[in-house]
Amino acid sequence: MKEQITGNISKALIRSLNRRGTRSNMSPLVAQKERAPEDPSVCDICGSVYTAKTWRRNRRLPVKLIKAAAWTICPACKQAKRGEYFGRVLVRGSNVISNLDAIRARIANVERRAAFTQPQRRIVSSKWDGATLEVLTTSQKLAHRIARELEKAFGGRAHYKWSDNDGRLTAIWQQETRLANA
Repeated sequence: MKEQITGNISKALIRSLNRRGTRSNMSPLVAQKERAPEDPSVCDICGSVYTAKTWRRNRRLPVKLIKAAAWTICPACKQAKRGEYFGRVLVRGSNVISNLDAIRARIANVERRAAFTQPQRRIVSSKWDGATLEVLTTSQKLAHRIARELEKAFGGRAHYKWSDNDGRLTAIWQQETRLANA
């Protein structure tokens, strides 16, 4: 039998007690696939350092810890090597070809800014097929960020589709054609 909550309790408290549909492990899906590395560890490929359950780039370690560090390959480097992605950005529109260099520069800037604090968020690949630029990323968040930044910089609209099966995000940014008479 359900207990009835009495007294002056806010709706927020009642909602916070309802944990249905939430994950108990909030770590990224990539991190859930593998065993955590030793603390500290250094990535052989990109040089990221794993300490205190996080990967960081350009983190200085004392010489004593560097000698004790385990050398491994970080999850993002493994993902990029396998071509595995959790975010996909499709860049479409009639004016994309004329702004392609600026769009690619903006995408590179977004990746560089994200990698500063979160080196596990990076671009896996980028392909231009003549009509659509497809960018694959290691995380949903980076794909979302790229689409949002393109929307802010060049106008247009971004649409997001999350997969229920594996948690992937497909972000479609469509650049609108500007009419000459408008």
